[in-house]
Amino acid sequence: MATMTVVLGLQGCTSVSYLAQSLNGHLEMISSLQPVEKLVGDPSNSPKFRQQMARAIEIRRFATDVLALPDNGSYLSYVDTHRDFVTWAVFATPELSLEPRTWCFPVFGCVPYRGYFSRVAAEKYATDIRQQGMDAYVGGVTAYSTLGWFRDPLVNTMLRYGETYIAALVFHELSHQRVYVRDDTAFNEAFAVAVENSGMTKWLKHSGDLAASQKYQADQDREKDFLSLVSQTREALIAVYGGSDGDGEKRAAKAAAIENLRVRYRRLRDGRWNGYHGYDGWFEEPINNAKLAATAIYNDLVPAFSRLLAICSGDHEAFYRAVERIGALKKDDRLQALRGAKQCA
Repeated sequence: MATMTVVLGLQGCTSVSYLAQSLNGHLEMISSLQPVEKLVGDPSNSPKFRQQMARAIEIRRFATDVLALPDNGSYLSYVDTHRDFVTWAVFATPELSLEPRTWCFPVFGCVPYRGYFSRVAAEKYATDIRQQGMDAYVGGVTAYSTLGWFRDPLVNTMLRYGETYIAALVFHELSHQRVYVRDDTAFNEAFAVAVENSGMTKWLKHSGDLAASQKYQADQDREKDFLSLVSQTREALIAVYGGSDGDGEKRAAKAAAIENLRVRYRRLRDGRWNGYHGYDGWFEEPINNAKLAATAIYNDLVPAFSRLLAICSGDHEAFYRAVERIGALKKDDRLQALRGAKQCA
């Protein structure tokens, strides 16, 4: 599946307790930073880990030299969190709507999630939301960004799926440092995914690893199929929620649409995917509006950004300038300009 990243509101205004957990979690992270170069040369580390760190240095250099991403101290240090995810994100929507709830922060603007360094705290907040009659979804996050305010580190969760995954996350996270538009997470995340995808194509060509390139393309093809399934279900639910039926009928139609999504997934998995089970966990866990909305936030505008990058002839620096120009527009004009772009300048 696509990487999920969360911008943490380290100066959040929602509550003192939320601010405290964000600050404490981040300070705990940076208190145990280790330089990547030092880890490469430390013989007490395993050969596999040292190789991963060495490749991470190459990936970081490639991000700046080829993709024109920021040249700073981010991803040149490493932290082992000793857990499966670095943070957990809580998404929320009304029971009969796909419109995500947002939370606002002075520096980072409004975003459709709250990030927690503790899974227990994230689940507790999600429970509070559900008790208000809303849908909630808690997603584990493998990387987070402070948008360059701090030197964001590599974390052990980024190493989970090997070199390709490390490169994808580094390209994605550095993209947030290159362009970030306040109060428009869908714009920011889709931009970062587009840079990530383009960067991975170039990186894999550069590395000359044919097997990794073929695997990445197969993963991308399955990701497109998955997103198509989810998009079709969201469109069906939008029609249901906008209809004239009562809430009871809408709840029944919602349950039927979600079950149909699972049926179509199993048909895809056992057919065209030849039994690939990588998405089983997503479908086996509860599915609701918040989970569907979270998927849309990260992916709906990716084709528009990829198209703009192609118009810019794959020139990342020119692409960033075009995105910055579009990002400076008012939100409605921004979306129209992105989708209707005919030239890079």
